[in-house]
Amino acid sequence: DLDKAVKEFRERPLEGNYPFLIVDATYFKVRENHRVISKALMIALGINENGKREILGFELYDCENKDNWYDFLMHLQARGLKGLKVITSDAHEGILHGIRRVFPQVPWQRCQFHFIKNIVEKAPRKYQAGLRIELGAMFHCTDIRDARKKRDSILQDYADVAPAAMECLDSGFESAMTVLYLPELVRRLVRTSNHIERLNRELKRRSNAIGVFPNGESVIRLMGALLLEHHEKLQGQR
Repeated sequence: DLDKAVKEFRERPLEGNYPFLIVDATYFKVRENHRVISKALMIALGINENGKREILGFELYDCENKDNWYDFLMHLQARGLKGLKVITSDAHEGILHGIRRVFPQVPWQRCQFHFIKNIVEKAPRKYQAGLRIELGAMFHCTDIRDARKKRDSILQDYADVAPAAMECLDSGFESAMTVLYLPELVRRLVRTSNHIERLNRELKRRSNAIGVFPNGESVIRLMGALLLEHHEKLQGQR
């Protein structure tokens, strides 16, 4: 009974413009060919012109490689996804490859939450707490000039004690600050992929009772039903 509703939901035409798109993936254990493997459930969440969030699409793949992310984004485009202003995600190579091929003119916002984590993990443990606070202050700057000044200050203070972390900060700074070119009211909505991260945690929690899915179709059926339920809840929010 779930199959029809889930199929209609995930294949529906996407009408109107979606200025903001957030994409991510989470993994589930699936039994296939008499062995248990992990498969990636890719999810796309959009924010439409009326400020409402929607689950735009989801698909199960063997992994998050370049071809699969390209295929996933192509399916969204084929269903009518248009009007994009910013795409938010982590810095996964496959996602970036797909964005460059399918939506080459759309600016990319690197998830600031993941970016901070990437930087801090490269620093010695005794400097991590202080560095995290400094990075948080940088990301709360209201314009790009102030953010660049704060970045330069951090680079100078930590260059000798955390060179790898500073290299990561310097190379990824501009892509993590795309939101500063947007109106302040919408920056918080697209500066991270936390919307999907929270959703992924809920999907994981609900799948704990299953453990290993008997096949890929059951992942789409059951997780798709939960995504449909979440989508309907979002329609009452703005």
